Amino acid sequence: MTVAPPPTTVDRRGLVLVGAAIVLTGFNLRTAVNSVGPVLQEIEQGLGISSGLAGLITSMPLICFALIGFAGPPLAARYRDGHVLAAALLVMTVGLLLRVAVPNVWLFLFGTVLTMVGGALGNVLLPGLVKRWFPERTGLLVGAYSTALAIGGGVASISTAPIAEAVGADGWRWSLGIWAVFALLAALPWLFVPARPGASRGSHTAVRLRALGRSPLAWTMAAFFGLQAMQAYVIVGWTAQYLRDEGMSAHAAGALVGLNALIVIPLNAVVPLGAVRQRLQRPMLLAFVACYLAGWTGLLLAPLTLTWLWVSLLGLGMGTFAMILALLGMRARTPESVGALSTVVQGWGYALAGVGPLLVGLLRGLTGGYTGMFVLVYAGVGLLLVTGWLICRERYVDDEVPGLVSGGSARADQPDVEVAGAEPAVTVPER
Repeated sequence: MTVAPPPTTVDRRGLVLVGAAIVLTGFNLRTAVNSVGPVLQEIEQGLGISSGLAGLITSMPLICFALIGFAGPPLAARYRDGHVLAAALLVMTVGLLLRVAVPNVWLFLFGTVLTMVGGALGNVLLPGLVKRWFPERTGLLVGAYSTALAIGGGVASISTAPIAEAVGADGWRWSLGIWAVFALLAALPWLFVPARPGASRGSHTAVRLRALGRSPLAWTMAAFFGLQAMQAYVIVGWTAQYLRDEGMSAHAAGALVGLNALIVIPLNAVVPLGAVRQRLQRPMLLAFVACYLAGWTGLLLAPLTLTWLWVSLLGLGMGTFAMILALLGMRARTPESVGALSTVVQGWGYALAGVGPLLVGLLRGLTGGYTGMFVLVYAGVGLLLVTGWLICRERYVDDEVPGLVSGGSARADQPDVEVAGAEPAVTVPER
């Protein structure tokens, strides 16, 4: 494996700016997604769509995360990281505004695709950026931006229904479009992130994404990521509607899903700090699986009794997301291979996860109930335990795929879609 170039030295103020940009980007990664569930019924009515198309709306973010995410490393290899994420967040702003201004579901879905550009590229680029800019503080920075992600998702879940109710007719459009303001604000810091001294196209190292197809660890991590994402997006996309169908008000159902998201906030701050310790990984996994089982069983047997407890337990189970983010930085040896692993794991993982919310919508339309949803999530929890147990064994994708990282930029005649590139890691001089 080619030796990476020496780390580049930057000013501490530059790191503060990068850290702030990472956290602000994290805040926006789930606002557009979590704001849909609490007003899904109003969206169905406003666009005149069936339950099956509603299922497509809840699955579309995951499909976009899978497909668009693969463009992240090639773009980062060709352009500055800050410019890539600034452009992605600006496209997200346009998409958020477009999808609430259109009259039919197909234009709404097109707006959703644009909206998910920011989320998809942020998903795959942030772990590698953390590894590169903060190699000695990976757990801390992953905890910071995943906490911001949880805060953004929680605020969106809690506030969407009240905003729609306060506006009145077509209030759901305002409750979805307001998040464009935050996406625009997150784009601004990236425009001022300086290029690192000495960084150039020639200083990039390249990783072939296709080579990770030979890594059993990469595929197992992709399965784990997809299974945990499926749990999360069934919770976010369908729990509120399930509770409404059981007789709960829209306001109360949205607030409970918001409570679920708020539970995740301290978890996302703490879990990465524990997940970087090898001996804690499997005990944490067992605890998360137990919480999922208890929460889903409570919602199945007593949906309107102690509902706050059931959704809180599901929120605790969603700590698996912060865990896999931390493991992405621990199962590869270099920032370049972390970026490539993040892309492959999240790309294929989100493709798997997208099946979940779509199936829930289709089965609800066919059966008129939620039995299919519970069968799906219980099976998912079982597979989550198996794949999670395997990825908790310490090993590296670099060792499974010899020659994964190569020095120098990719040639112009090589297909960019296969390339994950990165500049040298960053160090901070002692004062």
